[in-house]
This record gives sequence, structure tokens and C-alpha cells, in this order.
Amino acid sequence: MSNVSNKGTALVTGASSGIGAIYADRLAKRGYDLILVARNEERLNAVASKLRAATGRVVTILTADLGDKASLTKVEAVLRNDSSITMLVNNAGFGSVASILQADVDQMEDMIELNITALTRLTYAVAPAFVARGAGTIINIASVVGIAVEALNGVYSASKS
Repeated sequence: MSNVSNKGTALVTGASSGIGAIYADRLAKRGYDLILVARNEERLNAVASKLRAATGRVVTILTADLGDKASLTKVEAVLRNDSSITMLVNNAGFGSVASILQADVDQMEDMIELNITALTRLTYAVAPAFVARGAGTIINIASVVGIAVEALNGVYSASKS
């Protein structure tokens, strides 16, 4: 259990694994309650259960595919309406190593929707409340590939820069 004071609620996208799950762990240990967002409900539940047991924080899951307009709208509504949210971690995203000659253009469009459009819409949803309160934190997970465009797919590099 944690004796750390409550710092509000952090909403973390892409929280079912990888960087998102690590952010969730660190934030819970630093006194944040959590809203974990990802597509895979089973993995979200596993991360949430582990964090509740280890930290005693309130951890809520929100199953959503941010590449899907209806799911994205659902998360935007939470960000607009939940006054306990003090931090947004825009982590959800995916990449591609396929060259432009092999990559499927529809998949690249899906990458842009998730890596850029969803991040932008979620930021726009929460920013007014943060400004009204005079406090709030937005963390956008980028990639070194954003400045090393030759390393991977150019669309991915642009979407993470």
C-alpha cells in the first residue's frame, strides 16, 4: 500500500502493456489514481489488478480503440467531464517498419488516425479543464524516430515527431 498523497487521476492511453503500463505503475506509486485506456480488456484488467494490489490506488479501466471514432468520443467525454483528472498521458500508438513501397496506405492512414488525430482530440478534450483550474499535465509520448526519419517508415516518423 502507498502512503503517498492523492495527486488526482491520470488517464493513460495504451496502458495495457509496454510504456503505457510502466507509466501507470510509476504514476500509481507517486500518488495518482488511474484511468487505464486500451483495446485489450483482459490485459487492462491484469494491469489494473496488479496496480491496485501493489499501491492501493483507485484504478479504473476504460476499454477503447482510439482508432475507432465512437470509442475515441467516449474517452473524450471522460476527459471533459471527470474533474478528478489532473494528467493525460497520450501513449497509445503503433508503428511500421515497412517502406513506402510495401506499406498498405490504409494501414498508414490508421496509424495517422491513432498517432496524431486521437492524441490531438484527447488533448483538446482535457485542455479547457486544465486551463480553468490553472493546473494539469499533458504528456505526449514521442519517439526518437521522429528526428531520425531514415530509421523506419516515414509515416511513422512523421506521426511521432
